[in-house]
Formats: sequence, structure tokens, C-alpha cells
Amino acid sequence: MPDLLETRAAPRERLSLARRRPRRPRRSGRPPRGRSPGLVGLAYAAPAALVVGLFFLLPLGLVVWMSLNKWPLLAPPTFNAPGNYTRVADNALVADAVVFTLRYTAVVTVLLFAISFGLALLVQNRRRGSGLFRGAFFLPAAVGWATATLLFFGLLSDQIGPLNDILTAVGLIDEPVSWTAGDPSVAFGSTVTLVIWRWAGFNMLILLTGLQAIPTELYEAARVDGATAWQAFRRVTLPLMRPTVALVLCLMITGSMLGFEQFYILTRGGPGNSTTSVVMVIVREAFVRFDLGSAAAMSVLILLALVLLNGLQLAFVRKRTP
Repeated sequence: MPDLLETRAAPRERLSLARRRPRRPRRSGRPPRGRSPGLVGLAYAAPAALVVGLFFLLPLGLVVWMSLNKWPLLAPPTFNAPGNYTRVADNALVADAVVFTLRYTAVVTVLLFAISFGLALLVQNRRRGSGLFRGAFFLPAAVGWATATLLFFGLLSDQIGPLNDILTAVGLIDEPVSWTAGDPSVAFGSTVTLVIWRWAGFNMLILLTGLQAIPTELYEAARVDGATAWQAFRRVTLPLMRPTVALVLCLMITGSMLGFEQFYILTRGGPGNSTTSVVMVIVREAFVRFDLGSAAAMSVLILLALVLLNGLQLAFVRKRTP
């Protein structure tokens, strides 16, 4: 009799245990209730979108609106579109600044890229002392841009700078040379030297990263096929370096077009406005003539020019990439 009761009670106990066990959720392709993938994605993207909106889109919209108004610094704005843009074409200083900026951009881009690429190829392979040279080449990039310009200003000064004394002592010059305020070509060369010294190591590091990303098996295969060093460089290195080269050229062109500190501190735009860049003209319009609308119009035009140049360059590289 007890055995019969136990056998009858066993199924009841199993049934009660089965009811107590939590049910496992059914697997399906649908997300859990109350959580949408779109909302989760928006939550992740919201901080970055907020930063972009506050610090890029909102100021950009304000600059565009300012360019359509006559906007004195201490007076209410009045709508005068497209008066600010038409006055830019009539400004002779703007024309001279555009010509100088384009010439400066071309010279700096060619020289800086050639020197940076040469330095990257020089320290590409791991050998004794290569790490020391990499650090030495990159060290100027750790100096602030304004600080580096002030260092060059002190070095090249014809009153307190040691460069003239050194060159006179070794017999290279007979009298002090004004490196920043004398001959326009000398002032231009001094500025280009400063830019190359400051940025060559930074661009070298980017190009070195691209070089080290190329598989060594490709060079070994080219060597087995009898390719010379120049043929391997032309057939292997350059095609695979196109994305990195495009990035470096975009940075160089953009930085050169927006050059300001090196001219404002080193040469003050002289001699005779010969080293006045477009950004210096914008600063003068905004904070010397107090015409914010005209300065905003120039800013919009230079932004469009940069977008066009970089877009054409990236499209060309993307088309030629195998």
C-alpha cells in the first residue's frame, strides 16, 4: 500500500517541479520586446552626432548665414546677399593672397611629400639605429606649431638670432641677412624650410605605416622574378601606397591652403604683403576691419575650394586603385 501511494505521488511531484522550472525563451529572429536595433544604433551614434552638430554643422551654418549679411562687429546685421561674395572679387589683396597661397601650396606639397617619402623609405627596414632615426625625424612634430614658428623666428632674427653669426663665422656670408623681412624670395624660403622641418616627420610616420602594411611576400616574389629595386618600387610599392599617399596629400594641401601661423608670426605677411595668405586676409577682414560678413564669405569660398580639390584627388586615386 505505501508503495502504491509513492508511485501515485511521484507523477504529481514531477508535475509540480515542471511547473516551477522557468521556461526558456523561444529562439527566433525577432529581437526581444522593448529593444529595437534602430534605437540601439541611434543611442550609440547620438554622442558623436551631437558633437558634430554642435561643433561643426552649427558653426558652419552660422558662417554661411553671416556670409549673406553685412555683419559689423558692433552693429546689428543686415541682409545683403550676394554683396559679400561680389566684393571678394574686387579686393586686390585677396587676388594677391590667392596667387601666393596656390604657389606656396604647390611648392610645399611637392617638397614636403618628396622629403617625407624619402625619410619613410630610409627607416622602413629594421636595422640598428632605425628606431633612433624615426624618433629624431618625428621629434619636431611634438613641438607646437606656434612654438616652432617662434623658435624659427628667434633663430632667423637678424638682431638676436644666432644663424647670421654662425654663417659669418664660417665665411658663408659677409653681412647679416634679413631672413624674414628683406627679400620676398628669402622670406618665402624661410617659411618653406620651417614647414618642412615641422611636418616632415609627421607625414613620414603616416607613409611608414603604409609601407609596413605591404606584405613582404610581394617583394620576395618580385625579386624571384628578377625585378630590380626600382621596378619593385614602381610596380609594388606605389600601387599599394595610393590610399596612404592620397591621405597625406589631402593633409598637405589642406594645411597649406589654411596656412596662417607661419606667416603671421614669422614674416607678418611681408615684406610688402608678399607672404600674405588667404587666411591672413580673412583675419584682417574680421578683426582689423571688423567686417565679419566679408570674412565669412571668404571662409565659405575657401571651404568650397578645399572640398573640390580633395574630392577630385580622392576620385582620381579611387579610379586608379586596382
